[in-house]
This record gives sequence, structure tokens and C-alpha cells, in this order.
Amino acid sequence: MSVDRKLREEVSVLHAQVCDCLAEPNRILILYALAEHPHHVSELASKLEIPQPTVSRHLKLLRERGLVNAQREGQLVIYSLVDMRIIQALDLLRALLADLLKSQGELGKSVSQQIHSL
Repeated sequence: MSVDRKLREEVSVLHAQVCDCLAEPNRILILYALAEHPHHVSELASKLEIPQPTVSRHLKLLRERGLVNAQREGQLVIYSLVDMRIIQALDLLRALLADLLKSQGELGKSVSQQIHSL
């Protein structure tokens, strides 16, 4: 049975729009910081210990992909999350990773014990 054409298209758009954007760890850290409250670039750079030009580049991409909003307040541009569900999705992925690592660790211990008992 072949993959549904609509599903294939949705997955392609998901990858291009979201997954590819999340492939950079600093962008994920920026999203988590923005989940706490809106920030301007200098605050994010200081909080995350990332150079300001780097933060600006990441924010530009996150804004282009529709994950963050930018709102001018005087001379500052304040960034905020568009939708908290991105944090929920990231939290689910982190929980999955924790379970996978725990499972792999238990498997490693089991194999190690078997090898040492030979």
C-alpha cells in the first residue's frame, strides 16, 4: 500500500516549514526562551550566550517560517512565540528522547552483563 499523496505533501511542507528550521539547536533554545516571555535580540543573546548577529539570523528564519512574531516597540524589536504548541511538540520530542536513551542504556547494561558472564 502506498503512502497517501496528501500525507506525502503535508510531510514535505512540515519538513520544509518546521523540521528543517528546528534542526539547529540554538533556534530551539531561542524558542524555549521566548516561551518564558517575549525578548529583544540583546536579551536573547545575553541569556543564551550566543553572539547577537547569530541570534538575529536565527530570529529572521524563525520569523520567516512563522514560528515567532516581531513587534517594534520604540527602537527595539520584541520577539514572541506565535503558538505555544511548538513548545509542547518540543517537550514531547524531549520526552521521547529521554525514554529512548533510558531504553538504550538499559539494553547496554544488559548486553554488558551478558558479556561479562561469559
